[in-house]
Order: sequence, then structure tokens, then C-alpha cells
Amino acid sequence: MSDKTKSSSGKKIALNSPVIIGFTAICLVALLLSMITGGNSNKLLFSVYRSSLVNPFTYVRFFGHVFGHASWSHFIGNIMYILLLGPLLEEKYGKADMIFIIAVTALVTGLINFIFFPHVMLLGASGVVFAFILLSSFTGFQDGKIPVTFILVALLYIGQQVYDGIVLHNNVSELTHIIGGIVGSVFGFAENKIKR
Repeated sequence: MSDKTKSSSGKKIALNSPVIIGFTAICLVALLLSMITGGNSNKLLFSVYRSSLVNPFTYVRFFGHVFGHASWSHFIGNIMYILLLGPLLEEKYGKADMIFIIAVTALVTGLINFIFFPHVMLLGASGVVFAFILLSSFTGFQDGKIPVTFILVALLYIGQQVYDGIVLHNNVSELTHIIGGIVGSVFGFAENKIKR
């Protein structure tokens, strides 16, 4: 099956980023389900919090929480960044690596929230967003040199998250952002080191 379809005006529409489009579609379905069920689907599948290790849904939530969003504005805020950065990263690293980054970010942020914040229900793709932000700063990585853009993004980003975590009390998980950024950075370093 071709990844291009013809529109009525004769122009072709390219399905350029199947992983990112698929991720966005799952997030949209999760949000609609949450609205229909009054948030119960988020609690069951699309958020992570301390629950029994005997419950199979606990393990689903370790990954599923990145698909859940609390509102349209929460969804739009994350998905805009994902749609902006994701296709460029998917083109550079490939489908399998993008799925790997999303899955690792979900698992690591989910486990940390589960272990250290038992009474906090975490949901949303912001960890993935920040993994993508830090990973995108590696696009100029060459000859084993660390790009200045990565240093600037890391300093500004981590500084902002630390400041927000200390000063603001806004129900945003700055730790999730930082962990996502670390996952993106580690992957960027490892991938570029392998390719050298």
C-alpha cells in the first residue's frame, strides 16, 4: 500500500510519519474515551499511579499514561510539539527508534511516578515531548562534538523545569519533563556514538 493518497484537487497527501500520526491518533482516541466515560478510561488505562502489582492494568498504565490527557488544551499543547518535532526525528532515526524512545520514556516516567509519588496520578505526553526536544538538538551532532544547541537547550530547559518545580505549584510534573529530556539526550548520545 502506498504512503501517498490523491486528494480531490489532484495533489498527493504524504503519510510521512506513521509512528507520530499513529501516536497522535491513539492520544485523540484516549481523550475522546475520557470525555465519554467521565475520566474513567484515563483512570483505568491512560494514567499511572500506585496500584496493586497483581492487577494487569498496572502494567498497561506504565506505558498507557503517555496517551492520556486531562483536557483539549492539555492534548493540543503536547500534540503540537509532537507533530512539529516527531516527523523530523522519525525521518532521521526511523520508525523502530521512535517507538523505542516513546516506550522507554513512558516506562521510565511511569515507574518513577509509581515508586516515588504513590498518590499522584500522572498522564500526558509531556515526557515524550521533552525527549523529542532534547533529541532534536542532536541533529547537528558530528565528529564526536557536542552541539552548542544541545548545551543551550539542556541548560535553559533544565533550569526552567527546576525553577517551575520550586516556585510554581501548578499540577505539572516537571520531573517527568526532566526524565523525558534525559531519555532523549541519552538516546541522542548513544545513537550518534554508534554511527561514528
